[in-house]
Parts: sequence; structure tokens; C-alpha cells
Amino acid sequence: MFNDSFFKRVEKKTNISKQTILDLASKLQQSDLKNEATLREVIRELGSMTGKPVSKEKEDKIIKAVQNDQVPKDIDKMI
Repeated sequence: MFNDSFFKRVEKKTNISKQTILDLASKLQQSDLKNEATLREVIRELGSMTGKPVSKEKEDKIIKAVQNDQVPKDIDKMI
């Protein structure tokens, strides 16, 4: 689905390795992303991985967007 250039761009911007991304993607596939507790865990994990903590307000906005299907479908354009 994603080629190596995608992972290289993500790694360059975030310092997160391809394997870490794939491990997180696998975890997400097995999770219920409409579940607020699961979403909060994932958001905090991503914040920790990137060294960019997410405020409660921003976390709430992200959760609302995900639960209301307002997340862009084209991830490649996000980076």
C-alpha cells in the first residue's frame, strides 16, 4: 500500500522508524477506533513517540474528528 519513499518521508519528519509505524498500524487494525479510551491511548502513544505531547483540548478535537469520520482518507497528503 505505501512505498518506501512514504516511510522515509515520515521517518524524516517524525524520527519514527518504518517498523514502529507498521507495528502501530497493526495495533490500530485490531482496535476499535470509535472507542474513546482506545483513541486516547493511541494519541498519547503517538505523542510520546514523536516527543510532541498532545493537550487535552487537542486530544478531544482529534477524538471528535475520528468518531465523526472527519479524518482525511489520503494519508500521503498529510505529510
